[in-house]
Amino acid sequence: MGMFERFKDKKVVVVGLARSGVGAANLLVRLGSRVTVMDVKTYGELSQYIGKLDSSVDIKLGNFNGETLGNSDLIVVSPGVPLTIAELAQAKQMGKIIMGELELAYQVMEEFRKSTPLGFLAITGTNGKSTTTTLLYEILRHSGLNTIIGGNIGLAITEEISKLVKNFDKPREFVSPDYIVTEVSSFQLESIDKFKPKVSVILNITPDHLDRHVNMSEYIEAKCRIFMNQDEMNFIILNADEPSTSEIASRIKKKGPDILYFSRKKEVRGAFYRDGAIYFNIPELEVLCPELVSQHSTVLNTSEFRIKGVHNIENAMAASLVALVCGSNVSDIRDTLASFNGLEHRLEFVEEVDGVKYYNDSKGTNVWAVIKSLEGFDEPIVLIAGGRDKVGDFSDLRPLVKDKVKAAIVIGESRYKLRETLKDVTAVYEEDSLNEAVRKARLIARPGEVVLFSPACASFDMFRDFEQRGIAFKECVSTLAYGGVGAV
Repeated sequence: MGMFERFKDKKVVVVGLARSGVGAANLLVRLGSRVTVMDVKTYGELSQYIGKLDSSVDIKLGNFNGETLGNSDLIVVSPGVPLTIAELAQAKQMGKIIMGELELAYQVMEEFRKSTPLGFLAITGTNGKSTTTTLLYEILRHSGLNTIIGGNIGLAITEEISKLVKNFDKPREFVSPDYIVTEVSSFQLESIDKFKPKVSVILNITPDHLDRHVNMSEYIEAKCRIFMNQDEMNFIILNADEPSTSEIASRIKKKGPDILYFSRKKEVRGAFYRDGAIYFNIPELEVLCPELVSQHSTVLNTSEFRIKGVHNIENAMAASLVALVCGSNVSDIRDTLASFNGLEHRLEFVEEVDGVKYYNDSKGTNVWAVIKSLEGFDEPIVLIAGGRDKVGDFSDLRPLVKDKVKAAIVIGESRYKLRETLKDVTAVYEEDSLNEAVRKARLIARPGEVVLFSPACASFDMFRDFEQRGIAFKECVSTLAYGGVGAV
């Protein structure tokens, strides 16, 4: 069988048209498949994606057509579509092959592996995935390694791989990547089969997406699928400070991946933080990387980092461990951390207005993300929170809010629940819009204090996504700075 023959002329249905659906559909077209895309949404809702599809793709909108699924050779499911929907369950009973977009990407790249070695590096966790994935990508690039980034961040991984497929038969244009760095969600991991990363990372697991996962046990189970195919030649990196880590480690089979840990609280085999510096304790790598010398030598001073916050110390340790395993040296890691500005909407400094610093943390879509952000400030905080509740427990916010938050301004569908949860630990104000919340924050905050927009909720009650919400917040702050309080 030749290259990609198992996809050629096959009838493939891609279920779910968004960024991942477009990437998967166009990759399959390039592989020679006959592709149909279906989604329950309307043309108007999906117009921004439809225009990006190859002209040969058949488009069926408005429902998940069971007959079309039943006549397919392969079904590829986008992360946003639950595998439990009736039409997919029926197709599975019929014996249809169902895989996720991440699994499709992996299986296509397995074809490349026959001619050139490469490795997937997979990062998951409730919080910090995007920052850690991007930071790792930047370190590896700085180390001179040819690296692709994709998955649940930026471009869909299938879109990036489609570019490789296009040039595979053109030796002068084809450049084999050393590593593919992927941010993966629990939704993507639900639909993997053979996916086997060289290094996997679970940053943390805290309550999130319980509107889709039945309970925390199911959520943890989904995250643990990241290492289900790994063996003793692979690595997994875990957060030693997380309560769920012992349960995760207990699920790793005897001949499973080698475990490295990172910790802000104790010395571990891997990386740990103490007195303003990160230390590495990986004796077996010291021969390959003399800079590691010993766990008692300062390796990375966090004062040199551009990114701030305790969560970013954890992200930096995780990314650094993966990079060291992949052949980077400490100098490359240090240089990257000294220049890395972090990502938009993730504890992003926006502007200082009348002595008050405003931070955009729109990506803080769950309670534990907000907790990490609050931990990073010593100044009094005016917190703006609220949006669509993801069935989180807002009571976990109470201790830090009581200790650090001068006032909370709540908006969106969840504002009543947030008000009732926080009203006895801080002053709480309700507002009808983000504009009004920012205006209220300006009236409350004093010079030397911080206004933190960290919603603890999804954006979909008021905005298309967290990016649009974060941009709106920054525009509100910009109006404060240049247009006065009445202009918001």
